[in-house]
Amino acid sequence: MSAPSSARDQVNRLLALVPYLQGRGAVRVDEAARDFGVSPRTIRRDINVLLFCGLPGLGMGDLIDIDFEAFEGEDVIRLSNADYLTRPLRLDTTEAAALVVGLRALLEGSGAPEREVVERTLRKVEEAAGEAAGIANQVELLPEDAAEHALRERLGTAVAQRRQVRLSHRSAVRDEVTSRVVDPIAVTGSGGHTYLDAWCQLVEDRRLFRLDRIADAEILDTAVTEHAELPPLDLAQGIFRPAPDALLATLRLTSSARWVSEYFPVESAVEEADGGLTVELRVGDPSWLVRLMLRLGGSATLVSPASLAEEISATAEQALARYL
Repeated sequence: MSAPSSARDQVNRLLALVPYLQGRGAVRVDEAARDFGVSPRTIRRDINVLLFCGLPGLGMGDLIDIDFEAFEGEDVIRLSNADYLTRPLRLDTTEAAALVVGLRALLEGSGAPEREVVERTLRKVEEAAGEAAGIANQVELLPEDAAEHALRERLGTAVAQRRQVRLSHRSAVRDEVTSRVVDPIAVTGSGGHTYLDAWCQLVEDRRLFRLDRIADAEILDTAVTEHAELPPLDLAQGIFRPAPDALLATLRLTSSARWVSEYFPVESAVEEADGGLTVELRVGDPSWLVRLMLRLGGSATLVSPASLAEEISATAEQALARYL
């Protein structure tokens, strides 16, 4: 069974689903599911959400209308009263000011290759924003750490010059610093942090290195290998990318821990009668799973692997003993 879509996935799908249905008039549920790459059950859930979507006011004339007779009886989706979604979107003053502030922050953190594009975009948005640009001027952007800024510039130079880099990197899960040679692919950001997307010669695989964990970076005279030709990673869905052969763990989640299936990529998920989920996910480092299970406490049970479940139980007992 495929993993359940996250709330963000559902919102994106709903925004695409309405014009898709409007353009076709009537569509069978299984056809829509096939076109969107999800299950018919997911499409039916989406339609049930659309019933409560519409213009502000939420009166009977403000909500999207669904032909229930066709939907329930023939498995056909036919909607109306959603023409406003075809109109061009307009930002209010607050949204426009937030966009200007975001672009200014992006400009502060941009390397030489991206700076021209960001500057051009910012000028156009400021002209269109009008008074919102003035509101944005009241927001003070904190300066970037000088050392991290210099490191980002150095790595950006290595990317542009296609030269390898020797990194001294502090592990996020172990108290150690490793030295490795990498082929830099791109400098990118996600979740408020900046990362070097690179091919690591030490592990012979692709890795993301967070800049605030890089103790030193030396640009070498050696040219990058063919691995640097890989396209930059799209971090829109997060940075956690376990290898296909990583440890497969099965977790039984209560309803309060369902967020795990949305926050981390899961390989499968089975709905339980009590509202919980049983999920399978890949784990790159067993110690990370131990920490996750301790964090979840009684809201999750590790079904497999059994050996790791025993380790988690022993670790929890040791922690509890310190409080007794």
